[in-house]
Amino acid sequence: MTTYKEIFGKPIKVVSSDPTDAGAEGQVWYNSTSGTFKTVVSVGAWSSSGNMLENRQNVEGAGTQTAGLAIGGATGPATPAFLATSSEYNGSSWSSPVSKNVAAISEATFGTETAAVAAGGYNNSGATASTVEEYNGSSWTAVTSLPQATRGAMGMGAENSGLVVGGEESSVLTNTQEYNGSGWTAGGAIPTGVYNAAANGTSESNSWFAGGSDGFKNATVLYNGTSWTVSGNLNTARDQAGGSGIQTDALAFGGRTPPNNPSNVTESFNGSTWTTSSATLGTNAKQAAAFGTSTAAVFAGNDPAAAITQEFNFSIYSPIAATWASGGALSTGRESMSSAGTQTAALAVGGRVGPPGASTAVESYNGTAMSGAPSLNTARQYAGGCGTQTAAITYANNPVSGATEEYDGSSWATQPNSMSTARRSFASFGIQTAALAAGGTTGPAVSSLTEEYNGTSWTAGGALSQARQYYAGAGIETSGLVFGGSDNPNSTKYANTEEYGGTSWTAGGALPTGTSGLMGCGATQTAALAFGGYQPSKVATTVEYDGSAWSSKPAMGGATAEGSGAGTNVAGLSIGGSPAETGVEEFTGEIVQLDYKTLTSS
Repeated sequence: MTTYKEIFGKPIKVVSSDPTDAGAEGQVWYNSTSGTFKTVVSVGAWSSSGNMLENRQNVEGAGTQTAGLAIGGATGPATPAFLATSSEYNGSSWSSPVSKNVAAISEATFGTETAAVAAGGYNNSGATASTVEEYNGSSWTAVTSLPQATRGAMGMGAENSGLVVGGEESSVLTNTQEYNGSGWTAGGAIPTGVYNAAANGTSESNSWFAGGSDGFKNATVLYNGTSWTVSGNLNTARDQAGGSGIQTDALAFGGRTPPNNPSNVTESFNGSTWTTSSATLGTNAKQAAAFGTSTAAVFAGNDPAAAITQEFNFSIYSPIAATWASGGALSTGRESMSSAGTQTAALAVGGRVGPPGASTAVESYNGTAMSGAPSLNTARQYAGGCGTQTAAITYANNPVSGATEEYDGSSWATQPNSMSTARRSFASFGIQTAALAAGGTTGPAVSSLTEEYNGTSWTAGGALSQARQYYAGAGIETSGLVFGGSDNPNSTKYANTEEYGGTSWTAGGALPTGTSGLMGCGATQTAALAFGGYQPSKVATTVEYDGSAWSSKPAMGGATAEGSGAGTNVAGLSIGGSPAETGVEEFTGEIVQLDYKTLTSS
């Protein structure tokens, strides 16, 4: 029997734990701990990317994943407006739309980002079109019209070697129209009339289409530059799907299955057979712009009209979704406390315990359980705080105060210099020797004042644009942010975010919903979490900030507000909450690891 060593020139390694470096791809090893043979292989997955700048349906595409085009389409859904624009995609975001000469939907499109063709379609006068336009990377120019007007036809190939196939006008068409960069000639007829099929190809001779309408079809048809031949069927009949790649290495994804069900299914094609992939679109999608290859594809838009963009990529890595999990509870339920540290080395400082109110209690968290720590000198509630488990600071109080205490890991010391403005219910972030307090309430009014602490004294910083209270912050003094909050009497909930660069505040991306009493954590202004709060009732919502926008993350285990947050955007901590809760939750961000496969004899 031929052995692995004879084939590859090396024996199988025996290891007690799986390797973690990318060099493990394609290697086989024996894990002595699990008693299994394992390897790492590349797998495909869909992920979300930057939204288009406008909602589109019946939109077409051309190009590659890092240099693509979305062409035409309609805004929909109630009273769709046909679009006479295209937009370029760079692999992460879309450019401002460029005007076309004709507003149309369901065009046949092909080519690249700098040499694309859009032909036929259904125009806003209600007629099937024969018009053709070429794009040179900056503008669209009208060129020789199609001999046969068509809508819903399949476009494939390159600008000087392209095809417009099938479609419909007064009937479903079977013809092929070939383009050489200047004019059109007749090509081989397709076996049966079809429109709205998945299709692609980089030249006439490697073009293909699969599925489509008239009725839901599953056939795959390949072109050799002269004639069409039928190949393996899709596993699921569908129309209005996207296609990418060439006829020996292709993908079909999304679309609509009988009787009228949007799909998120992906199938891969090897030139003869289709295989249903474990990779599914993040949302059902149809009538969207499709382009790219079998390993790097894009599907953008949807029906009803949407701006979503989804990318397909192969990787040896597999993501593990972010999660919240219960942690060790506080000994005494508290709300409106300050905190410091990380997920595995944190402090919960003071807070409100209900009657009689403010507390001097401090508890230390080790990533598993809370334990008693030295008490504050002054009972505090609605105070700010930051730092580490062995070098922390807390400041202010209710009734409003500016008093400051520092912790060295063994005891708290009241500092001689208080904040310049007594306050409570503000946002705080930083470290013991570079801390910040922003906004809050000074009594009857909310404040926009910012103060900075240098380890000895407080000085004025740049004022907030929005005075507010009951909100949160994250980051360090020279790279921080604040978000959410409310007015006084806590009736208006704010969504705006402000970023601090060490001297002044600038506007950041807004929270999805105005929220007060929320918690936050994070290392810098480009990596923060916001969770819980009132909207106006308590919520379990979690969102993450990347320096420009907030995105949704898994919800907490339970709705909470007016607790405290510690840690980072990938290892966060939620402590306590209102009314005087003991609960602690730990957030673990998405983890990307090698995609290990266990080998079996079957």
